[in-house]
Amino acid sequence: MTGPILHHFDLSPFAEKARLMLGLKALSWHSVEIPIVMPKPDLVALTGGYRKTPVLQVGADVYCDTRLLALELERRFPAPTLFPGGNRGLSLALAAWSDRSFFDPGAGLSMGLNKAGLPKVVIDDRKAFFNFMDFDRLESDVPHLGTQFRAHAELVNDQLSDGRPYFLGAEPGLADIHAYFPLWMARANIPTADELLGVYEHLAPWEARIRGFGHGERHALGADEALSLASRSRPEPSTGVDARDPLGLAAGAAVVVTPDDYGRVPVEGELYALNRHEVAVRRTDPRAGTVVVHFPRAGYRVDPRA
Repeated sequence: MTGPILHHFDLSPFAEKARLMLGLKALSWHSVEIPIVMPKPDLVALTGGYRKTPVLQVGADVYCDTRLLALELERRFPAPTLFPGGNRGLSLALAAWSDRSFFDPGAGLSMGLNKAGLPKVVIDDRKAFFNFMDFDRLESDVPHLGTQFRAHAELVNDQLSDGRPYFLGAEPGLADIHAYFPLWMARANIPTADELLGVYEHLAPWEARIRGFGHGERHALGADEALSLASRSRPEPSTGVDARDPLGLAAGAAVVVTPDDYGRVPVEGELYALNRHEVAVRRTDPRAGTVVVHFPRAGYRVDPRA
């Protein structure tokens, strides 16, 4: 088995981003279901601690963060492209908008409007995970969060207002997925989503086109099988360490990689690759064997291990 394996759960908005990438590329892939809350022992065995969803595995290479997943899927499966019309840079830059500015108020609304009915274990887990949310005032902040979410939905509606079928023009791509996934989250979790978004006449037809990407050909796989595959595989060769990188690190250095936004769980390992778009560390686990865990360069701290 050499194809992509997605470690995810169905309710994850960021996993929906990855599933739509797989669908746009019409790929066959394997699905490993992970728990919604910690502990996640099988995922941690693979990643070394990184707990965000989703994670893409190809053999003994493990890719974290949907920004890097997009680049890796494009490298391995270039057609159809996620970046039509030469819009790779713009499409990747839009992640900073969709993953934070658009996602954060939508996530706050999802939690605030449903907080009373959520199990305590979910609330406690998300308190530790979402450091951008003030859980003590989530419910009272619902009106404000609604205004912020609508402001970003307005941007999407404006972009589509000239009748274009997709976010950047005539062809679908990653930019559509960025703009769509907070709306998918809202439709799934916010009871008043239809009322909240009903004023935007261009959204619903476009959302239907994005849903039409589908999720590709999905095959269930057990976590034990995925870990066994990793242990029997060899990571891809290193792309090297950039000698001009400001950190001045050398290949093989003991490092710690940590997200700089939320879910700040550090991953330790030996520096395997470092360039302007990626940092990768090699680590060994009793169950997963020797794996290389890859992260985007932007949005992640890389520090020497003390």
